Amino acid sequence: MWVLFDLDGTLTQSEEGIWNSARYALNKMGWPEPDEATLRKFIGPPLIWSFRELCGMTEEQATAAQTVYRERYNTIGLFENHVYPGIRYSLRCLKKAGAQLGVVTGKPENATRRILEHFGLSCFFETVVCATDNKADKELMIRKALPEDAGEAWMVGDRKFDMEGGTRAGIHTLGVTYGYGSEQELTESGAEKLAHTPREIAEVICPETKGICGAFLSMEGLDGSGKGTQLERLLDTLKQYGFEVVLTREPGGTPIGEKIRGILLDRENTGMTDETEALLYAASRAQHVREVIRPAVRDGKIVLCDRFVDSSVAYQGGGRQMGIDRVLEINKHAVDGTMPDLTVYLEIGHRKALERRCAASEPDRMEMEAENFHARVEDGYHQLIAMDPERFAVVDAEGDRDGIAAEIAEKVLKKLLEIEA
Repeated sequence: MWVLFDLDGTLTQSEEGIWNSARYALNKMGWPEPDEATLRKFIGPPLIWSFRELCGMTEEQATAAQTVYRERYNTIGLFENHVYPGIRYSLRCLKKAGAQLGVVTGKPENATRRILEHFGLSCFFETVVCATDNKADKELMIRKALPEDAGEAWMVGDRKFDMEGGTRAGIHTLGVTYGYGSEQELTESGAEKLAHTPREIAEVICPETKGICGAFLSMEGLDGSGKGTQLERLLDTLKQYGFEVVLTREPGGTPIGEKIRGILLDRENTGMTDETEALLYAASRAQHVREVIRPAVRDGKIVLCDRFVDSSVAYQGGGRQMGIDRVLEINKHAVDGTMPDLTVYLEIGHRKALERRCAASEPDRMEMEAENFHARVEDGYHQLIAMDPERFAVVDAEGDRDGIAAEIAEKVLKKLLEIEA
């Protein structure tokens, strides 16, 4: 079985880069800027057709506009783009079902391949067929993409050009309504079936394929390491790449866990024993693993967790001097074998971290501890990293925020793409 995909509006949500580049071209050529409804129609057909038919240009003017458009698009616009959440799940399901995948798009080949490579999608596709010489006849491109013995084949797209091309080429057509064409446009142009979400693509074409798992990521660091900021930056990056992300935290992450969190961090609970503290963290974690983490990973999603069992080992095992082995034993049944595929650790000295944290807001019960407590926590993390260096991605947290975010993204994406392969 072969499944061919359009790019813009099917694999990626690309309007920002296309619209900005179209505006750029029209402004440079002294043409009035079209309204949003007209700009939406730029997504799907060849550029020259759009400038000619939507803006009233001659063939010569449209060709010149395309050249100006690409000045911006090829350097900036193609990265003003997002992979639709759920696309990666469908692509993995189709590959698991044994399908051969391809891309058929009116975009030029250079831009198409750069987009697929940038977002880590290239590995899914056996063939990529693009417009040549400003011509994008979808029927001919589909026929070119498919081998003679293709057997069952589908064209998946969001515009009439995809449905009409697939119909004329004699293959099945699946219209996606989350893109830039309307349901009416798709059905009137020959869509046999419709998918209203990216996940429904796999459900329609290979409904029997199940069991595509996601991944479990955690982020650790001393209070004041910048963990909250970097979690948000990483979340934005993963969403741009089309990963379906569940952001959660410990202690907490569930209604029961959040109640336990309130007890643990309450400044009035200074009489809490070390054993009680460790057991409460483990209790919150047991609920979290079973209610949130495992179900999301089984559903193909990425769990991004602010702290996990490593925090207990560092803070209670190291900081409270309960011992690493003892805290690991307390958490054995809570974790029950569920561990992160990758843990990002933000490396920063405990004095610098505490200085940052106390300058930001009023410290909670844990942050009120003496400096030697935080020194032991730092040492506890270092012991954990030495015990399991393959699981940890250590990042210097004392640099500039953008540089830290870029390094985290590089390491996390590398791991996630390895899991998908």
